[in-house]
Amino acid sequence: MLFNDLSDKEFIKIANSHVEALNYALEGINPKNVRVHICWGNYEGPHICDISMDSMFSTFMSVNANYLLFETSNPRHAHEWTIFENRKNEIPEDKILIPGVIDSTTNFVEHPELVAQRLKRFTNIVGVERVIAGSDCGFGTFAGFGAVDPEIAFAKLETLVKGAAIVLNKINKYYSFFF
Repeated sequence: MLFNDLSDKEFIKIANSHVEALNYALEGINPKNVRVHICWGNYEGPHICDISMDSMFSTFMSVNANYLLFETSNPRHAHEWTIFENRKNEIPEDKILIPGVIDSTTNFVEHPELVAQRLKRFTNIVGVERVIAGSDCGFGTFAGFGAVDPEIAFAKLETLVKGAAIVLNKINKYYSFFF
């Protein structure tokens, strides 16, 4: 179902009804076992018609899932980490944020320091215990269509691990100072 012809208000109304249906379907399932991904489309394109995270934030936070995956490497949404910072009091304590710190639509391999910077933005907001490194979307979203060469996808995942290690090493050095 496409929503190009809808206003943001109309789209959010539909998204809220989808979350309501999802939450109903999830009744009896521990939210610790549920992960939800919000996506603006896993394609290399302009993304100029995407709805903002700010508009979707309350809807996203209302899902009965502890783990929330979302894009932050897509250039059209890379700035939206500030929404989490500005609205941190609206992030429920049980939510684990999984920001996409590598772009799944390009063959550029991010530097581990960039990945670490992206992660650090979120650990500064909710703490390191509530952040997991993720990719914007999957690398094999469409059967038979691989926008990213498989070898590069693995290189990007290696960068994701190295970037997370940078953040953890800095934290461990900080904590080892006290113990």
